[in-house]
Amino acid sequence: MAGAVTPKSLPSSGQHDLHDIQHPLAGSGSEEEMMAVALTPSPELPNTGTSSSIGDKDLSLPNGTPVDTSSPASSSSLLNRLQLDDDLDGETRDLFVTVDDPKKHVSTMETYITYRVATKTTRAEFDLPEYCVRRRYQDFDWLRNKLEDSQPTHLIPPLPEKFVVKGVVDRFSEEFVETRRKALDKFLKRIADHPVLSFNEHVSVFLTAKDLNSYKKQGSTLLSKMGESVKYVTGGYKLRSRPLEFAAMGDYLDTFALKLGTIDRIAQRIIKEEVEYLAELREYGPVYSTWAGLEVELMEPLEGVSACIGNCSTALEELTEDMTEDFLPVLREYILYTESMKNVLKKRDQVQAEYEAKLEAAALKREERAGGSRGDLENYRLVPTDVERCQDRVECFNADLKADMERWQNNKGQDFRQLLMGMADKNIQYYEKCLTAWESIIPLLQEKQEIK
Repeated sequence: MAGAVTPKSLPSSGQHDLHDIQHPLAGSGSEEEMMAVALTPSPELPNTGTSSSIGDKDLSLPNGTPVDTSSPASSSSLLNRLQLDDDLDGETRDLFVTVDDPKKHVSTMETYITYRVATKTTRAEFDLPEYCVRRRYQDFDWLRNKLEDSQPTHLIPPLPEKFVVKGVVDRFSEEFVETRRKALDKFLKRIADHPVLSFNEHVSVFLTAKDLNSYKKQGSTLLSKMGESVKYVTGGYKLRSRPLEFAAMGDYLDTFALKLGTIDRIAQRIIKEEVEYLAELREYGPVYSTWAGLEVELMEPLEGVSACIGNCSTALEELTEDMTEDFLPVLREYILYTESMKNVLKKRDQVQAEYEAKLEAAALKREERAGGSRGDLENYRLVPTDVERCQDRVECFNADLKADMERWQNNKGQDFRQLLMGMADKNIQYYEKCLTAWESIIPLLQEKQEIK
């Protein structure tokens, strides 16, 4: 592998200037209270138009350093805040991945499935234009965990569920393996199309390394350590209020997950009823065939009815398979997607809670200093850097989360339009086949009537 190449910076999803932001606790009060409020802005809240906005005050931290309300440019921001270009058709793609060719491996210790992961690319950080490796499910799981740790501000696509109920689903059946292969293929394609995640070092390792186990044993990298710092940042901090934009995002995700969960449950019941109906049809059709042996005059029409029911059974079986293999997996993927988005939203809230707490502490120390309490001069010098670092992380989360949410909404619209179009087409085909089957016996019945 060649050294990692920094990807080109993409257009930002649009950060708001802190001059336009007001802290959720801002309001009327004493002069001392107003000074403390001025030092505790809540990032990304929309401008309410009140006269007590932060932009009306000269902000400074306990050491007298003015607060920079422009977008920060710290190393952590530059590493994590490549923004997303949501116009997928306008992107120049240079990384293509495919998951195919599942194979079953049987050993004395375990039985498992591997999949071929084929990669084609023109990126400079890859030594070769094409790679082909084999990966099992736990390797995909390793990649996703690494992305979550090293890119905590981004939405990581979900994997299909790992565990299945033994005795109910055969995880080595052809149908199950193919359904999982499709899900793993979609997982990798979403990562490859992402302008930030696709440049992650772990993605390159996953796509190219012949022996992935050696990389799994290695220690944490810089990106992973940065992710851990965000992961364990809570430390007792409590968010006062979530900014309106992200509160609306959370409400939408809750409602969306609820609707999808309801559709998923009803769809599974429909499939179960269709399977039961299919079993009845397969028993029902042959009865007409055996009856035909006893009725010379009605033999041909009865055989026609039996064949018609058989054709309807085949059409229903195809419809049920399509719902099981194509419709339900998309619903479940997006249910898992909402959980992933909620987790990123919670991480954002945790970082903002830390930011608010430390900024409030800085305001209190400033008040103490103004009142004659000298305090520890060294602490006064450390607080501003700590606060600015928290501010940078909050703004990084805000920008990345909004950009990923917008990209997710675009993908969701395309996926569900395609899904519903396919569902409509399959139902039309099913009813057309049934209609054709029943219409085919009409001439037989009419012929008998004319003979009489």
